[in-house]
Amino acid sequence: MPDNAATNLLELFGLQGRVAAVTGASSGLGIEFAGALAAAGADLALLARRAERLTSVAADLESRYGVRALPIAVDLVDRDATAAAFERIRGELGPVWVLVNNAGVAPTGRAEKQWPGEWDSTVALNMTALFQCSLLAAAQMREAGGGRIVNVTSIFARQGSSLFRVASYAASKGGAENLTRQLAVEWAKDAITVNAIAPAWFASEMTHGSLAKTSVEERMASAAPMGRIGRSGELRSACLFLAAPSSSYVTGTTVAVDGGYTAW
Repeated sequence: MPDNAATNLLELFGLQGRVAAVTGASSGLGIEFAGALAAAGADLALLARRAERLTSVAADLESRYGVRALPIAVDLVDRDATAAAFERIRGELGPVWVLVNNAGVAPTGRAEKQWPGEWDSTVALNMTALFQCSLLAAAQMREAGGGRIVNVTSIFARQGSSLFRVASYAASKGGAENLTRQLAVEWAKDAITVNAIAPAWFASEMTHGSLAKTSVEERMASAAPMGRIGRSGELRSACLFLAAPSSSYVTGTTVAVDGGYTAW
């Protein structure tokens, strides 16, 4: 690639000197988002519950991309621990400029069976923790003159699933998507953009059990015009687009990465 082309790409998508925090960063899509941000030059704070997995991911990112990566083992449902985690990020890396709210759970089963336990735990992580992390990050972003919040929702934030019974998940993702719009309106004056990525089905630790069932992957693939589920790497560009300094006039929107699933 010619030097001027590389320079132009860095001007559009470069995150050198920025700090990005990714929740749910110990596996699956969280690692993919963290890798995309690190490739753009961001220093990373990796938040999840599994300390050993986080340490391994952090070491890999530092080795591959030459960035700083701080693993922070935290249960995001614990509000005091979450607040302490964000203070640690500020103290060790600097103020958060990009937040990717990726942590989530997706229980399946009849709606009647999800009440109240699975409902409470799903809403606590998928909505309440996302809101608290956004508030904590936004406070630091204001100090830095702005920032980017990217919420990971789902195609089922706007429609029901005929394949799995996901009442708690669908409700929490729908709430997170509308919260995305509301925070975008409230925080626009602070130069903080708030957007969402809505993936369809991707292979991950969370979806492994479902995908292992006979015919499930084929049925999910047939529901998308492209005739397949998502592949590794196909969420990276959406994350970089929404996290980029140059995307300063994009806020309150949701980017579907779904092979056309929501187009018909």
